[in-house]
Amino acid sequence: MEEIEIEIIKMVPHVVRSTQRKIWIDYDEEADVLYMNFTYPPKAVEHEEDENGIIKNYDENGNLTGLTIIAAKRFLKAKEEERSEKV
Repeated sequence: MEEIEIEIIKMVPHVVRSTQRKIWIDYDEEADVLYMNFTYPPKAVEHEEDENGIIKNYDENGNLTGLTIIAAKRFLKAKEEERSEKV
């Protein structure tokens, strides 16, 4: 099994435990932004950004409709650093 397949499989428990039954994911490589939407089409009317550059998107009823992750590659770099520390 390839490394990417292993990493994707590691997400399965998180998705299964989630209250969201569907997730649409889009990555804009040029902007390095990852969009995760729990509704389609996305219907966010409010946005809240935390100190880590993660934007939570909410609908008119205050329900979380998605996440926008700015500078998504930093998570890849963090994973690679974690892996090299184990060696």
